Amino acid sequence: MSPKLMRLIFVCSPLSLALISPVFAWGQASAPALKRYTISAYGAVADAKTINTVAIQQAIDAASAAGGGVVEIPKGTFRSGSIFLKSGVELYLDEGAVLLGSNNIEDYPKRETRIEGHFEPWRMALVNAQQLDRVRIGGKGKLDGNGIMFWAAFWQRRKENPRCTNLEVERPRLMFIDRCKDVRVEGLSFQDSGFWNLHLYRCDGVTIEGLRITSPTTGNVLAPSTDGIDIDSSRNVTVRKCYIAVNDDNIALKGSKGPLADRDTDSPPVENITVEDCEFGDGNGMITCGSEATIVRNVNVRNCVISGRTNLLTLKLRPDTPQHYSDITIDGIKINGTGRILQVAPWTQFFDLKGHPAPSRTVERITIRNVTGNYRTLGSLLGNPGDTIRDFTLENLTLTLTDEKLALGVVKNIELKNVIVNGKPYVLPVVAAP
Repeated sequence: MSPKLMRLIFVCSPLSLALISPVFAWGQASAPALKRYTISAYGAVADAKTINTVAIQQAIDAASAAGGGVVEIPKGTFRSGSIFLKSGVELYLDEGAVLLGSNNIEDYPKRETRIEGHFEPWRMALVNAQQLDRVRIGGKGKLDGNGIMFWAAFWQRRKENPRCTNLEVERPRLMFIDRCKDVRVEGLSFQDSGFWNLHLYRCDGVTIEGLRITSPTTGNVLAPSTDGIDIDSSRNVTVRKCYIAVNDDNIALKGSKGPLADRDTDSPPVENITVEDCEFGDGNGMITCGSEATIVRNVNVRNCVISGRTNLLTLKLRPDTPQHYSDITIDGIKINGTGRILQVAPWTQFFDLKGHPAPSRTVERITIRNVTGNYRTLGSLLGNPGDTIRDFTLENLTLTLTDEKLALGVVKNIELKNVIVNGKPYVLPVVAAP
């Protein structure tokens, strides 16, 4: 073989491509030899005090102006307000790197943004990507929301006004990915977010892999509204090999709310969602549909572990919102926690028909199978008056429970196959005619 041919084979081989690929590969090789833009070269200081927003944004802007590149956050703690990714720019946090959110709300600009099922002027996230094709964010570093002052401010307001809304006290998200396609977020730790951790809105083609998302669930100051991952009006999303323990929903599937929500063109269905090989600690629901959601369909959860006090499946049925949850399958879950298998029930937080007739909801083709372990209770399977719940299957469940009760409403075609609770076949409670 000639030396020239040998050189050609080396350059084209998978090993050689890996050697010349950028700082991190995203499962598929990116364009080779992307230039690295280290934020320290633009004046960022790792003292956990200096606000580095301008320096980090300058690195992003420089990479974008040059046609793309990798903006690298090196080892150290860099405090910042909101930063905004641009086309062709990847964000990478080295091992030992911490992007520490400012605890001054003014470091997060107020812009028209998607929040809780609608748009209003509200604070942007620490890391933002908007209307981009091909978003890459990853590494072995950490996003730290530094949220304790935001949490304390919220609880103080709730003490003053027990009916205050979740949005009455401004709090920043850790990451907001808005109307993007071909997204990968992987490897990072998310910690102590002021509000939601990772919010996807109207995204298509997303892989979230290997994240560790945590916020305090015990202690003197709890972390309100710290959902792990919010999949809002998005499709074709895969979440795998993540650990999520938070003080709200672990993975929330969201859309819009209100009596006219099904006419909201800003809130297309949440569909084609896969969650696999994840572990869930504390939370309000491994998978939660709501608090704002209209159509959620084709959701598959498999081979996961629950190790805390979260619920397996939470379906929030808002009596002021038309909702349709369908084709949700949860398969192969090992549990050693203190939650509920089901939390399917009316959800009346901030209920408002706005003068319209009450809409109805449908829940159908829900399957939970191959679940084993220790838990607190079966939970509840209840709807609002006029709701339709049908085609519910529980199959191959072997559970040790401290409370065997299931609060059961009217369900059309509920089927139990090999459901063993505390060593004996489970018998459904009798439901009185409505």
